[in-house]
Amino acid sequence: MVMCLGGPLLLVFMLGLGLTPPTLAQDDSRYKHFLTQHYDAKPKGRNDRYCESMMERRGLTTPCKDTNTFIHGNKGSIKAICGNKNGNPYGEALRLSKSPFQITTCRHVGGSPRPPCRYRATPGFRHIAVACENGLPVHFDESFFRP
Repeated sequence: MVMCLGGPLLLVFMLGLGLTPPTLAQDDSRYKHFLTQHYDAKPKGRNDRYCESMMERRGLTTPCKDTNTFIHGNKGSIKAICGNKNGNPYGEALRLSKSPFQITTCRHVGGSPRPPCRYRATPGFRHIAVACENGLPVHFDESFFRP
């Protein structure tokens, strides 16, 4: 009798998995990737050593990524850029933050794109531009810079 219940329960579970919208899972994974590459709530130091450590820890050194910016603060403020609370349309597909963020930009200074990677840190406090999908930031625009 117990074996008979296992079959229908498994079938219901599997059907439930099939009904989960794949775009929701993809959006969440793109947002998580954005956080991995660009978010560090409370940095310990914002110098060259910080950049070298964070870039390696976040998997951005094979090959050495040329430029990467870490945003410091809270996730809610970053997410809010994708809505009207903390963001405005910017260009074709980007959103510009209404408030400035504390950031650290790491630039590769070594000659070779292979590890060990050396980075120069530039701390700052500025507005940021992101691309959003379904209300979540999924891309940081490194080319935007307004002092």
